[in-house]
Amino acid sequence: MTASVRRAPRLEHRLTQPNASSADLVAAVAFATEHDVAALTVNPWLVKAAKRALGQSRLTLGTVVGYPNGTQLLSVKAFEASKALEQGATQIDFVLNGGALTSGDDEAVFNDMLAVIDMAHSALAAVGVIMEAEPMREDLVRRACHLAERAGADYVITSSGAASARTTIARTRVLRDSVGPRIGVKAAGRFRSGDQLRQAAAAGATRVSALLTATLVRTATADPVSLAPGR
Repeated sequence: MTASVRRAPRLEHRLTQPNASSADLVAAVAFATEHDVAALTVNPWLVKAAKRALGQSRLTLGTVVGYPNGTQLLSVKAFEASKALEQGATQIDFVLNGGALTSGDDEAVFNDMLAVIDMAHSALAAVGVIMEAEPMREDLVRRACHLAERAGADYVITSSGAASARTTIARTRVLRDSVGPRIGVKAAGRFRSGDQLRQAAAAGATRVSALLTATLVRTATADPVSLAPGR
């Protein structure tokens, strides 16, 4: 195994595009196992097939809940999480209720988080809160981070993954500065170069999530100190 591949577990391969197909999943599973990445995150309808395709692999299988904007009812999010866990997901990323946050209803935001976090932890799965479905003021993001930490989240996530690398790196710094050392930070975005992935890690990301390519993994991990240990 090359040094490059040994560094790859700090990366997460992301297949959450709206039109991701069964064929895309086959390719994603092959890529994730070949490059020994830390996790594969897929759309909810693909979880069962992904679990079957991964077999006995120890690779973390993640999915998303409350996509794309997090405004679903609390009970709906908890149900989504429960079904994903039943089908084999070991990691849940969910979008916070940004409308409740901007309305100043911290109790609703906290309870929304707690419902999914408790559901995931009851199944011994890791869970993270996606801070932004759409750009949000920094003070609101920081407040959401504090609520996520209080609710017991394992990590916080920059966005749903559609943000540019530049925006993601900047937001990673905010998230890392807003939570304690117990909480991981996932930088999810449209990364195009290994240097961008290394910048995200330098900004405080413990996991970098993107639609990866072999070239991206290779260039990102060529530097033996390029990425910080992941969660």
